[in-house]
Amino acid sequence: MSPPILVSFFLFLSLPLLFLLSPHLLSTTHFSSSPDADDLSLFRRATTTTRHLSTASNQKPKIAFLFLTNSNLSFAPLWQKFFSSDPNRHLFNIYIHADPTSAVADPGGVFHGRFIPSKKTYRSSPTLISAARRLLANALLDDPLNQYFALMSQHCIPLFSLRFVYNYLFERSPNSAASRANHRSFIEIISHESNLYERYLARGVDVMLPEVPYHHFRVGSQFFTLTRHHAKLVVKDQRLWKKFRLPSITEDPSYPEEHYFPTLLSMVDRNCCTGSTLTRVNWTGSWNGHPHLYTPEEVSPELICNLREPNSRNYLHLFARKFSPECLVPLMDIADDVIIRDNEVVLC
Repeated sequence: MSPPILVSFFLFLSLPLLFLLSPHLLSTTHFSSSPDADDLSLFRRATTTTRHLSTASNQKPKIAFLFLTNSNLSFAPLWQKFFSSDPNRHLFNIYIHADPTSAVADPGGVFHGRFIPSKKTYRSSPTLISAARRLLANALLDDPLNQYFALMSQHCIPLFSLRFVYNYLFERSPNSAASRANHRSFIEIISHESNLYERYLARGVDVMLPEVPYHHFRVGSQFFTLTRHHAKLVVKDQRLWKKFRLPSITEDPSYPEEHYFPTLLSMVDRNCCTGSTLTRVNWTGSWNGHPHLYTPEEVSPELICNLREPNSRNYLHLFARKFSPECLVPLMDIADDVIIRDNEVVLC
């Protein structure tokens, strides 16, 4: 046989082997370039589902509480008191993204085992963005009645009763601050910060272009309360995500979870965002990117009252962080009379 014929013959024989190996080669390459590649099906289903809340239905809309944790849910007993005013779960649903490599427990089954399929997360990395999107997607698919999506950590606590929180979000009275937030998301969006430009350059010079020019780059708290419309926008996005999923190349820590959500929603629907969060955080004396950590000695009725106070846009704080696990006992001592007292007293 002539050399050209031999080459053609061996190429023909190698085709089955090539087809056998190619799926593995392609999938490996695709996954390495996209940390949430195997989540794409979940995200697609969450944004294309045809389940809708019927306007003619007497069913009430719900709040989806999304817990992002990598350790035990230390404040589960306090949240149990918070949720117990609605034992039939007419007002809320719970979803937990727990680090699959750690033994995260649900003491007493407070959260009803609502653990979603999760992946390991790392601080100052895009994995925290992926985890939040995973929570949103599961909550969108699970119940069309979920109309608000509140992201929490294991260090968060409620500052009011469940019914007060629910009424603040859904029962708009003409003269209340909540009425001005109708159909709006509570997410912090900051356009001026001392190190904003350094954060923008964390992935390299001009890397964010053209999708995210510097004048559109924003920063804010990673803890938000989104409307269903905005939750779908976040889950659906691929354009900005391909930039924010890139690793940081700077020596200083980068916090992409504090950049991605405020930047995306500021760019696509700023007018329907309040620009502020409902979760109070104390950055006094912060270190290494961590806010002030409250200790048992600091817990008091006065502290709860101070944490509730409205922000500069006159929205109340409904939740707060960051509390050490040892705070559970003093918090439970004042839970019934102060924290989850089911009344309409806004401030102490």
